Amino acid sequence: MTDEATAFVPGHVTGFFSAHPNDDPASAGSRGAGVTLTDGVRVTVRRREDGARRDDHARRDDERRASRVTLNGDRVTVDPVESVLAEFGVRADRVEITAETPLPVGAGFGVSGAVALGLAFGVNDLLALGRSENELVTVAHRAEVNAGTGLGDVVAQARGGLPIRLEPGAPGRGALDGVPERPSVEYVTFGELSTAAVLSGDTRALTAAGESALADLREKPTASRMVALSRRFAREAGLLTDRVEDAVDDVRAAGGDASMAMLGETVFAFGTGLSDAGYDPSVCDVHTAGAGLVRED
Repeated sequence: MTDEATAFVPGHVTGFFSAHPNDDPASAGSRGAGVTLTDGVRVTVRRREDGARRDDHARRDDERRASRVTLNGDRVTVDPVESVLAEFGVRADRVEITAETPLPVGAGFGVSGAVALGLAFGVNDLLALGRSENELVTVAHRAEVNAGTGLGDVVAQARGGLPIRLEPGAPGRGALDGVPERPSVEYVTFGELSTAAVLSGDTRALTAAGESALADLREKPTASRMVALSRRFAREAGLLTDRVEDAVDDVRAAGGDASMAMLGETVFAFGTGLSDAGYDPSVCDVHTAGAGLVRED
């Protein structure tokens, strides 16, 4: 065992999706397609030996604090964290969880799923639990579904590339493919949207639009087609905000194409689409591999 473990999980932008609930959270999830990013989340888990030596009252206070995450220096609550720790039988006051990311939170980049997956990798290494990758992904996916913070980010982040989620669910239940391209990515963010609010509402129109987009992408799995289908999906599902729609129209007027990150008030484009339209975007690449441990030099 070690005293500290760090994992990197790529950010993930969903281009389009259909929602598939199930009483079994490991079988619930989404179908669709997206982009994993070299801009991601670095999650570090550290052992806290002092947790066991505190009295019951102090320990309960510690547990409430420790179930939170220090994200970019601020203490925040990431809903799937407690579920991940519970799956491993780890008391929350026995570990410290720190996450660092250049990605905006709540803007459609899968940050909560990344923290859950990075935590699963980190705790497995920290405590020498001996779980397989598929088991770790399943733990994180189940926690995210139960928290209502996502349906497909975790499995996509575990794979990397431009993942196509053919069937919903964790490994062993869901099925994945991918678009065999690795373009550069630009994105701009205008604000946050609530994933939980969308997923808890009526998703029938959204799911119909997502199923149609997936069928069309499977006929011609290219990066440019994925963006075009994502743009169509956002309109058909009624998810576009005014600022996002204006930015997408600006990119298209400049000769490129762009779409909305699901679910956030974020616009993404491949190549230089946003720059050509006069925006000052963040720039990164498609992440060629999935989540994994980071070994320090």
